[in-house]
Amino acid sequence: MDYFTIASVLIFLSAVFGYINVRFLKLPNSIGLMLITIVFTLVVFAISGFDDTLLNAEKYIITHIDFRTVLMDVMLSFLLFAGALHTNFEQLKVQRWPVFAFATLGVLVSTFLVGTAMYYILQVVGLPIDYVYCLLFGALISPTDPIAVLGILKKAGVPKKLETKIVGESLFNDGVGVVVFLTIFQIASFGSSETGASEILKLFGQEVIGGLVLGLLLGWITFRLMKSIDDYDIEVIITLAAVMTGTVIAHQLHLSAPLAMVTAGLIVGNDKVRNAAMSETTETYVDKFWELLDILLNTILFVLIGMEILVLTIELNYFVAGLIAIPVVLACRYLSLLLPINFFKKKLDFVPNTNIIMTWGGLRGGISIALALGLTADMHRDLFLVITYVVVVFSILVQGLTVEKLVKRLSLPN
Repeated sequence: MDYFTIASVLIFLSAVFGYINVRFLKLPNSIGLMLITIVFTLVVFAISGFDDTLLNAEKYIITHIDFRTVLMDVMLSFLLFAGALHTNFEQLKVQRWPVFAFATLGVLVSTFLVGTAMYYILQVVGLPIDYVYCLLFGALISPTDPIAVLGILKKAGVPKKLETKIVGESLFNDGVGVVVFLTIFQIASFGSSETGASEILKLFGQEVIGGLVLGLLLGWITFRLMKSIDDYDIEVIITLAAVMTGTVIAHQLHLSAPLAMVTAGLIVGNDKVRNAAMSETTETYVDKFWELLDILLNTILFVLIGMEILVLTIELNYFVAGLIAIPVVLACRYLSLLLPINFFKKKLDFVPNTNIIMTWGGLRGGISIALALGLTADMHRDLFLVITYVVVVFSILVQGLTVEKLVKRLSLPN
């Protein structure tokens, strides 16, 4: 089975599962697609007792796709650019400081809280793990997933000011989270004695600041090119070229591609840039193109997440640890937001119960699974992959389905 055939099968499954969801379940696409795929995979497991043809085909697909590479090196740039393109820039500018605090301080505090809590909990359940590996889990599970968040918040009726905070944080904190993960990964691989503070600062500065600068440059070049012509076909291609070329440059220079794409998307999507560089026709085509690409990649991504159940190591204590990790991750998320929320809430007129909504609405998704898949066997990959998968499935299926009810229950003002 070649890559074209695998891609064709994935798009076919996405179309079929998407149809079933829209026609019968009527759930948000990300939730419906993942739920249907998991059920489909479990049914395939059951059928395999009589005929393992379908199971072998599904295993072949999932083992021949490097989920981490496909998501982190390819899909993520397109998804983040599309998400940033449709984010309210003016609202984000007003909320820039709390968003910055959530995406940096919040991720760091959550990483250490989760890592420390899991270090002791895993000992209690008979799975003693070195502290540095628990920190790795804290780093990969702390960032909220913009792909999951964006799709679900649209239907939840969250107040605009709060939606901007959650979406803005999720767009930026995955880039920061990946850098934190890579830093701890380097320490875990080579030892803290060989990874000094200067190297950590250099890595953080190069990835984060370099990614932001690259994004600003890409956004400015894209704006200038689009402003100088009036041809919607070519202008759509220019935005596509900016994402693809920018991602290649970021990887070559070891900069944060996610942060670069978010920054470029925010610039191109800014109302002032739109008014200056795009005609009404161009704006419509650019928006529709990126909406379609966003939907297509999202459907494929959540089908893949559902299929990743096939690569899990089925051990009871691993799943028990995963179930325990759910309240731990939520509690650490809540605590990590306390300081920035209390600092900014009076200055920026936060809506009531901001922390509760941000905690429950801060969903985990494919990025956490991709990072967990990047762990080595020495870092207890199988254990942390199961724990991560359990947390992600709970996050998307349970939190995602109840965010709207929680918002209505709290009667938040728009």
